[in-house]
Amino acid sequence: MMKSMRRMVLHLMLFALAGLLFGQRREIRPVEFRRISDRLYEILEGRGARGGFYIGDDAVLVVDAKMDKSSVDETIEGIHRLTDKPIRYLVNTHSDGDHVYGNRYFPESVAIIAHENCRKEFFHANRNGDPSEWTNPELMPFVPSITFATQMMLHLGSKSVELWHFGAGHTTGDAVVYFPEEKTAFIGDQIFFDRPQLIHSYKGGNSFGHVKNLKRMLDTLDAEHFCSGHGDMTNREGIESHIAAVEKLQDRVRVLMANRRSLEQIKAEFEEREARLVESIYHELQAGAKDL
Repeated sequence: MMKSMRRMVLHLMLFALAGLLFGQRREIRPVEFRRISDRLYEILEGRGARGGFYIGDDAVLVVDAKMDKSSVDETIEGIHRLTDKPIRYLVNTHSDGDHVYGNRYFPESVAIIAHENCRKEFFHANRNGDPSEWTNPELMPFVPSITFATQMMLHLGSKSVELWHFGAGHTTGDAVVYFPEEKTAFIGDQIFFDRPQLIHSYKGGNSFGHVKNLKRMLDTLDAEHFCSGHGDMTNREGIESHIAAVEKLQDRVRVLMANRRSLEQIKAEFEEREARLVESIYHELQAGAKDL
């Protein structure tokens, strides 16, 4: 009896410890800044994707918005500790919730900027078919009010920031925010290293467009550093390596399709975590997307 009691107590203690460790893993760490230059910083941790901010001569520009009030408040307070210049611009690199949900916690005086397709995607139905919450009139002040088609220049006093759109890839509205003096580009979710590339087909994203967009970006911008929403800063070689990996996967799917394999048979040839990208490539090839 005593042994059974001890065993039960031990099991309960182990269960409690496992729960504690799980909770610690899920804990949201406070927002942190990583300095790139005297003016440019990455925004790390908090709840939501990585972003950044730039201190111009007369104002501050923020790249992406985190997901909750606490993380946005920490971001704003941290910026105000570094500069007394007002936050005037917020650029959304695309419409995913971990980049834009926090828009609503910025002051309404902040101008929100995005690619024109990104603004449209705010109002698209969710992946599960539910209507977008951004149709709520109370949230309209936090939907991008300034949009661009291909390129846009912002001037913060004597400093300039370039916004670029190279086509449909991760979504149809991906923007690259380029800081020429730092030779640094913020590219949102247009690159992943710790997981297969995410392509939002339901938003019009396309893996072949994704590859072409990254090549256009390298050809167009004199950037040396690239900051993404879900990984450490990389360089041109890192982007080229990513392109090669996606192209290799596309070629493999193409060969399997030529051998008349079904979608399920093709997915079985890849790791489980690659299934979503493989399925996107399969449907793109069926639709002739290779010719984009």
